[in-house]
Amino acid sequence: MTVNLPLQAPSAAGLVWNVTRNDAAKTAEERAAILADPGFGNHFTDHMVDLCWSEKGGWHRPRVSPYGPIQLEPSAAVLHYAQEIFEGLKAYRHGDGSIRTFRPYENAARMQRSAARLALPALPSEIFIDSLRQLIAVDGDWVPSAPETSLYLRPFMFAKEAFLGVRPAKKVAYYVIASPAAAYFTGGVQPVSIWLSTKYARAGKGGTGAAKTGGNYASSLLPQAEAAEHGCHQVLFLDEGTYLEELGGMNIVLVFKDGTLVTPESDSILEGITRDSVLQLARDRGHDVESRKVTIDEWREGAASGDIVGAFACGTAAVVTPIGRLLAEDFEIVHAGSASSELALSLREELTGIQYGRLEDRHGWMTRLDA
Repeated sequence: MTVNLPLQAPSAAGLVWNVTRNDAAKTAEERAAILADPGFGNHFTDHMVDLCWSEKGGWHRPRVSPYGPIQLEPSAAVLHYAQEIFEGLKAYRHGDGSIRTFRPYENAARMQRSAARLALPALPSEIFIDSLRQLIAVDGDWVPSAPETSLYLRPFMFAKEAFLGVRPAKKVAYYVIASPAAAYFTGGVQPVSIWLSTKYARAGKGGTGAAKTGGNYASSLLPQAEAAEHGCHQVLFLDEGTYLEELGGMNIVLVFKDGTLVTPESDSILEGITRDSVLQLARDRGHDVESRKVTIDEWREGAASGDIVGAFACGTAAVVTPIGRLLAEDFEIVHAGSASSELALSLREELTGIQYGRLEDRHGWMTRLDA
């Protein structure tokens, strides 16, 4: 059973949200038990955001509803043609009790780019931000306060029109759900091993690689399993079988001995908000940063000669992770010792310090959600 609130929530984006409280919401004690050991993606808050779009009506019927099943027709377009996109960002509890998130306008812009590629409607940035605030307004108590914990926010959009024709859907649904997340690393950040995939490709020229769509991740699952078989944590894909692309869900950065940071450039790479932020912090320190095509041979030869002294991966979940080893079928690259991880760990410490409010937000990256 649910109970409709008599008051509707106003919106800075010009929408009026209908809020339906979940009368089966977790008690404070139940929520505390979950937040004590949330894992990642295992538990969900009591409510979700639900917004509709139609060709005739545009964006309409904004709601905050109890978290629960989504009803779809068996012929819903997303089930047959994969017209779907999503985003991922975190809400952080600061020392003063406020709830903030990191560069959400960049997530909104990236979702608009993904929507354009998947022939979905663009969600205005103001509505994207407002949807996060509306969810936090009812589920703010789910944002944990323990070190390195957060509330993971997952906005997503899909074609819900019931039809079996290959064309852009005329009815679309947008949701936001949230899941408390524990510290990604327990016992400290450790370098990871990655597997070089030469048999499989993540995306191709003109494909959907630059969009955050589920199909890209589905295609990475088999090579990810292959990586696990070789004792590796992640898989690295190549563009055209030669150029570094990205990991299954993270961007990659190489560290040269002169302090230059180089990140691969390709039309098939998802533009990483964490990566761009880390590179900006490196620029602030005086490091040169390059975005260009990088071959696997350049990395291999550079590591052998000592010209490339380290590498790291970056993304929303893990933030920054040093890469200790790249394993391929006929060779390996090893970055051993603390010196190879020093810069990556230092940049990670600075970025998380900003996200959790421990360090000054010089670039104005944090946005408050509970006000």
